[in-house]
Amino acid sequence: MIVATAGHIDHGKTLLVKTLTGVDTDRLPEEKARGISIDLGFAYLPLPGGDLIGFVDVPGHERFIRNMLAGVCGIDFALLVVAADDGIMPQTVEHLQILHLLHVTRGAAVITKSDRVEPERVREVQEAVAALLQATQLSGAPVMPVSAVSGVGMDGLREMLVAEATRSGGRKTEGEHFRYAIDRTFSVSGSGTVVTGTVFNGVVKTGDKLVISPAGLEVRVRGIQIQGRTAERAAAGERCALNLTGADLAAVHRGDWVLAPALHRPTRRIDARVSVLAAEAHALEHWTPVHLHLATSDVTARVATRRGDAVAPGTSAVVQLVLDQPIGALRGDRFIVRDQSASRTIGGGFVLDPFAPATRRSSAARMSELAAFEHDTAEAALAELIRAGERPVDLERLETAYNMTPERAAEVYRAAGIQQIGKDARLGITAARLKAIGDAVVAAVTGFHRSNPQSAGQEIETLRAATAPDLSADAFTSVLRKLADERKVETSGSTARIPGHNATANAADDTLWQTVQPAIDAAGFNAPPIRELALQLKLKEPLLKDFLYRKAKTGAVVKVTADRFYTRTTLATLAAIAQATAQAQPNGQFTAAQYRDWCGVGRSLAIEILECLDTLAITQRIGDARKMRKDFVPILGAATAPPPPPKGNTAANPAAKPAVKPGTPQRRPAQNYRR
Repeated sequence: MIVATAGHIDHGKTLLVKTLTGVDTDRLPEEKARGISIDLGFAYLPLPGGDLIGFVDVPGHERFIRNMLAGVCGIDFALLVVAADDGIMPQTVEHLQILHLLHVTRGAAVITKSDRVEPERVREVQEAVAALLQATQLSGAPVMPVSAVSGVGMDGLREMLVAEATRSGGRKTEGEHFRYAIDRTFSVSGSGTVVTGTVFNGVVKTGDKLVISPAGLEVRVRGIQIQGRTAERAAAGERCALNLTGADLAAVHRGDWVLAPALHRPTRRIDARVSVLAAEAHALEHWTPVHLHLATSDVTARVATRRGDAVAPGTSAVVQLVLDQPIGALRGDRFIVRDQSASRTIGGGFVLDPFAPATRRSSAARMSELAAFEHDTAEAALAELIRAGERPVDLERLETAYNMTPERAAEVYRAAGIQQIGKDARLGITAARLKAIGDAVVAAVTGFHRSNPQSAGQEIETLRAATAPDLSADAFTSVLRKLADERKVETSGSTARIPGHNATANAADDTLWQTVQPAIDAAGFNAPPIRELALQLKLKEPLLKDFLYRKAKTGAVVKVTADRFYTRTTLATLAAIAQATAQAQPNGQFTAAQYRDWCGVGRSLAIEILECLDTLAITQRIGDARKMRKDFVPILGAATAPPPPPKGNTAANPAAKPAVKPGTPQRRPAQNYRR
């Protein structure tokens, strides 16, 4: 259990801790000389079972309220200290307001110096303090008169603290990543950088690799100490010192976090619920400059209210905090807001969404998200997000905001019936919603085929906009992949189609195919480019090109190059020639020239055919040679290679060059002319 003192200057906080623990928490020479606490002091009270009560002694002077705020973050119990002679003073009130705003619900008030005044005065101060506590989170807390000098009441105070520590039972550590707020940094000769602070979440062990945030420095835990003794681990709710390697002392500061890499996500925009103190004279208006104290950090910020509304004293509202520099924060982190000059506490609150967007802050969808983040647990927030609408849930953001390990997150998603989609950014969606999107996609593509029978498929981006505009392109690709696994949809490039859809299955394309197929077959291994084929068949080149590309989707023809197509049967024969050429070589490898000679085509065309076979994974290029990689039959169908041409006659293969049609103009042989 971690206990923090609070109260006005010179009310005996440091002497109280010293009497309880035997440790003088004033360590600075200036503190010794002036007799006041300036910075945080730390002490421990060992318990019979081996546990510890950690004490954080905070300065009481108003000038050092920043240090006080760094000390009371992450505590379990507060001791509000009020001197019997002075009674309630300004910093008594402000410190109590801070404890209230930080939602410290466990604590006690201690009336010190009770031996210096009459019993009536002690009772008077007790009653005043009890009345002051009534309007705070510490309402009903015990008010205990003590004297650290005479010892009166100290045994009872000590017994009460031990009982509270036993009752608390420690904080939850399972299912959370490690997070630690730095409140002090120094260097030790021979060890390097050492930081002290409070473990907010999880567990740290020697050797762990962590990150200094928000700077993003990667460090390793070289050693751990608790109460000056070496320890192998430290858990949430404990104070400890960490010896870190990987970061120079100058790069580590109070206000930084040491945390698991999964939690390193600095932010400069935080949506939060802010409460303004009832004692404030003015409302908190839009774009008010403030000091934000979160954990041990102190940064300047602006308060952006919704639609420019003001937050009246004694009320709360959801606002956005726009920070001047990045910090680390998670959902539920408590904070204090002070005025621009850092001289007055205005209010405080807790983080709703640590990764707030800059735009569309007042949209209905955003309001639903913020309503979900009002819940303290990830389970409740997720349930609210599911109920609020059909928008997918950003799982990485949810896991980070609520500090869930992958194992813990998997349990939460399983219980909520959430399925994950997306690769670049994981989104969560209910099974019912996923099925509805899948059904909508199938229906949309089916309707598209009905209206556009000659189209190979519907553009995926158009399909996404029509069926699931709230999904990212990456997430929609995951949905299509799932539908493809179920054989409901196929994708090719940027289009989607129903399996078995034939973009050429219509009367016009059937007639065209009866014209084109014989011409391609007649060309044999020397399939002409689209331009030449269009001239030969007296067809428009764009029309023929569109038809062949659509026909290629059916598998009837295969695109060898961007403007050259073969029927599947012809390409199967060319693959059989490649196989036969490889089998004819001692090492099973053949060159493009050897393949060219067997096919009887030009070298450039032979290389284009081989590159197509490479793409189909039938052949594999190795330097200047190739080998067979797979059996071509399952890919193209069965075929037999024609016999190789006689040596010295590479044009003897009848399939390589079609016979000249009657009436085709012949080119004259080249002649030499002399002058």
